[in-house]
Amino acid sequence: MFNLPNILSLCRIPLALVFLQENPNYRGLAIVLALMTDVLDGYLARRYRWKSRLGTLLDPLMDKFFVIFTLGILFTENRIQLWKAATMLCRDFAIIIFGAYLTFTGTLSKYKLRAIWCGKITTFLQLMVLLGLTYHFLIPDYIFFFFIILGVMALIELYVVDRDPHYESN
Repeated sequence: MFNLPNILSLCRIPLALVFLQENPNYRGLAIVLALMTDVLDGYLARRYRWKSRLGTLLDPLMDKFFVIFTLGILFTENRIQLWKAATMLCRDFAIIIFGAYLTFTGTLSKYKLRAIWCGKITTFLQLMVLLGLTYHFLIPDYIFFFFIILGVMALIELYVVDRDPHYESN
C-alpha cells in the first residue's frame, strides 16, 4: 500500500544519489532532507494511522540504503576509514544476528516488526556523522565506538521486545 509515509521513505533513494555530486552543500541538504523525511514519515504513519507492513519494512530499508550508499561514496573519496564505516553499521549487524536467531528458533514468521529506540538513535547519529564528514569535520574516534555500543544495545532491545508482546514503540 503506497501512502504518503511510504513515498517519503522512497525519497531517500534520490537523496542518496545526490552524493554522486561532489558539492558539499548539495550533500548536506540531502542529509538534512533524509533526516526530515525519516522523522516525517514516522510521524504521519503514527498520527494518521497510515501504518502498513510495507512501511514497516520500507522505512528502515531506505535508511540503510541512504547510509550505506553515502558511506560508500565517502569511503571511495577517502573521507572515512573502513573500520569507522563498519562501526556505523553495527546496529545493522545486530539486526542480522537477531534475524538469524529468529530463523534458527523457528519464530521469524511470528515476529512483529517494530521500531526500536536504539535504531532511531543510531540513524540520527549516523546522519549527523555523515553531515560532519560531508563538511570535512574531524569526527572523534569515540563516536565510532559508540556505534558499537548502540549495536549491542539494539541486539538486547530486539531480544527484550521479542519477549514482550505488549511493547509498543512510539
